[in-house]
Amino acid sequence: MYLKIVMLAYFVVLFLTLRDIRIFKRTGYRSYRKGALKGLAASSLILLGAIAVKAKPDLGLIFVLIGLFINRKGVREGVFTNAGTLDRFLGKTDYVKRK
Repeated sequence: MYLKIVMLAYFVVLFLTLRDIRIFKRTGYRSYRKGALKGLAASSLILLGAIAVKAKPDLGLIFVLIGLFINRKGVREGVFTNAGTLDRFLGKTDYVKRK
């Protein structure tokens, strides 16, 4: 049961990281690059938690919790001007000229 929870957290963090990478590629905003880097660090720690949960579930879940705290993104620029719910979910934005 614990492994399922850890893997769900891992895939959610990976999805959000890929979404941040896509938005950064389209807009060039540094806050999304920083969010993607935080997501990579968080997913690595959560993966370690997935390995550790087999041997000691408490320790593995602590790694997952710390990874989720690392994944917090902070304040971002507004990139969704007139996007619907599905477009926001997938990270679809308008292309913005890089400065």
